[in-house]
Amino acid sequence: MSGELLDIRGIVTVLNTPFTDHDSIALDAVARNVERAVRAGVAGFLVPALASEVSALSADEREELVRCVVEAAGGRVPVICGCSGKSQKERISNLELSGKLGCAGGLVALTCADEASYSREVAELSEAAPGFLVIQDWDPSGYGAPVPLIARLFRQLSRFRAIKVEVVPAGRKYTEILEATGGRLHVSGGWAVSQIIEGLDRGVHAFMPTGMHEIYTRIYNLYRSGRRDDAQALFGEILPILAFSNQHLDISIHFFKRLLYREGIFPTSRVRQKTIPFDAYHERTADELIARALRITGSLRD
Repeated sequence: MSGELLDIRGIVTVLNTPFTDHDSIALDAVARNVERAVRAGVAGFLVPALASEVSALSADEREELVRCVVEAAGGRVPVICGCSGKSQKERISNLELSGKLGCAGGLVALTCADEASYSREVAELSEAAPGFLVIQDWDPSGYGAPVPLIARLFRQLSRFRAIKVEVVPAGRKYTEILEATGGRLHVSGGWAVSQIIEGLDRGVHAFMPTGMHEIYTRIYNLYRSGRRDDAQALFGEILPILAFSNQHLDISIHFFKRLLYREGIFPTSRVRQKTIPFDAYHERTADELIARALRITGSLRD
């Protein structure tokens, strides 16, 4: 049987991977970003993930990156390891390694082709998971796994304790999952951070965005302290940033790495993953929005 609700509330930041001019991972920059995020009040980290350019990292680099984040976090907040893979064997291997690296849990993106195979795969992943398993309900053009199936697996599998909803639309499914599990299955949102206020209204436990640590944690804390209007107002200030960065994953990676470089956290804004060209028009808009992000962050520190 499943246990108590996973105690992770707030912003679980998804980390970008900084690269040096020689294209190696800048581990000192990873540690700086982790420290800054912890001080801002994030509830945890997810790494590596799509925002980390995981498909462009070697197996050794993935391990190096995760090890660095775990060490920099120092047990102050949990680190969730991104353990998705092209095969079930690869996913299980990644989960087993994440436990050895000291991660509190592992996340696997999974699509539901049919209920029998999905059930079998989640059970196998749950058995291999370190501490707890997060299933990323991944279906960018549909509604993902059926809610009754999710609820049944949650009741049956003790380590399946969290789900990250990445479906269309996310909002209604948040509510359906929470209702079906009595609010005991931990629910988080990722790409749908552009609906963060709606998610908070629906009772979502955590959000997994990239960057802007101080801004996101302030929005969350304002809401949780009963200041919904103030949270909404601050959220409104970053909507132009989200409208730009959420066009495509590559644009998001370019934008947030460029922001972290401007903030002096990353040594370069180098991006390996380049499906979408980042042209001069993108650069101009990004620089204008970076100025906005810096201004907002600065105002929160005053």
